[in-house]
Amino acid sequence: MYLMNFKRIYIAFLFISIPYILSAQLTYGTTGLLHAPSAEMQKDKTVMLGANFLNKEITPPTWYYHTYNYYLNVTILPCLEVAYTCTLFSAESLGLKSRGYSGFTNQDRYFSLRLRALKEGQFWKYTPAVVLGTSDPFTSSGDIIASKGGNGYYSRFYIAATKHIQIGKEAVGVHLSYLYNRRKDYHLNGIAAGITYNPSFHPQLRLIAEYDSKDFALGATYLLFNHLHAQIELQKMKYFTGGLTFQFQLK
Repeated sequence: MYLMNFKRIYIAFLFISIPYILSAQLTYGTTGLLHAPSAEMQKDKTVMLGANFLNKEITPPTWYYHTYNYYLNVTILPCLEVAYTCTLFSAESLGLKSRGYSGFTNQDRYFSLRLRALKEGQFWKYTPAVVLGTSDPFTSSGDIIASKGGNGYYSRFYIAATKHIQIGKEAVGVHLSYLYNRRKDYHLNGIAAGITYNPSFHPQLRLIAEYDSKDFALGATYLLFNHLHAQIELQKMKYFTGGLTFQFQLK
């Protein structure tokens, strides 16, 4: 009897979670694919709190070791998203080991901004969604905007377009973007693209394949009980990165 009641509760939770899909992005703590941007947006007043394990293959060369990040993301308006992301530094990489420090003792901080210029299907049913975005646009060291060096490690600017195509009962997302930055150590310039698929029989699951203008990657996301979002990625098809995000909506 207790087992039957537990099964009913579990099934009810699964049905409750079906309408909600979250499109978070590991490295930047924003809406997107895995590493490449998309033109998807969260619902108005959505808040995301997340943390990730970052393989050294996905970070700028400054992180020659595996690290972690955490972020706060708020969709302030239906067309505006702002994120604040912190990536941890090890004491050894900062030369602090001789002072008795070890482990993660400092962090790099930056803002990201995404502005939706066009909503999918706004003027015509074939119209894609279009988003203008940037991550880490300003730095206090070196150049002020779009730094070539200094601590603007994750600096990038982009325009992204997304269109969802219905194939029978299934929907496939097609994503195309153009990225630009001036970094000498983290060169992400050119075309990025990706495909996403949410199976109709289990829409909490999202499968992702992308090219971020430099590397190919495969990944998957899963949304449990409306709020807890798990994501895994294989950068260059083999290096694991993963994270968890808690999301909710303000009234």
